[in-house]
Amino acid sequence: MSLMKKGAEANLYLEPFARALHRAGEGKLVVKHRISKRYRTPEIDEQLRESRTALEAKLFSDAKRASVPTPVIYEVDRVGMRLVMEFIEGKQVKLVLDKLSRNARRRLCELIGRQVARLHRAGIVHGDLTTSNMILTREGKVYFVDFGLGEYNPSLEARGVDLHLLKRALQSIHFRVTDEAYRAVLAGYQREFGRGAGEVIKRVEEIEHRGRYVAKEDRTWR
Repeated sequence: MSLMKKGAEANLYLEPFARALHRAGEGKLVVKHRISKRYRTPEIDEQLRESRTALEAKLFSDAKRASVPTPVIYEVDRVGMRLVMEFIEGKQVKLVLDKLSRNARRRLCELIGRQVARLHRAGIVHGDLTTSNMILTREGKVYFVDFGLGEYNPSLEARGVDLHLLKRALQSIHFRVTDEAYRAVLAGYQREFGRGAGEVIKRVEEIEHRGRYVAKEDRTWR
């Protein structure tokens, strides 16, 4: 297996389909292995890794039902703590957003906003909405990946935090185009979410206000 990404909670590997699942298969697969944490007791560690692996698989599936493109999950290994999933050919939005024309960037960000709204309407929050976790294909689809921090939570607060994290990611990585990109995200979000979108956006502003006026030494970063 070829290591694609080493993360705090899991490692991603690229593996031939024929080796991972079936010898008649073609192409590549992604294997996500949720790693053990030595600071946790073995029983708790196993329970947490198993529950998060199963939850993430369900989130992928339910996001797809909500018309948000996600990789197909081929296997959920609750013993080896692995997800075997489709490899999406494309580029991270992180790598292309700044290079697009203004109109193309607006269309892409509106699409992202619509897809976030679909998740939220389905009661799903992604938990790590960054342009690193979005794959743009040649066909113009945007796949959302890595639901490792996701959950089922239809609350106004959870939705606001999700959008706030996306705005923070834009400010950090795409600071030259943050304002126009985020405006387009919100336009797509409002159009898709419909009634109630204004309350979510207002909550984002409240969350920003809280962070702005909490003393730096009192903030908790995760």
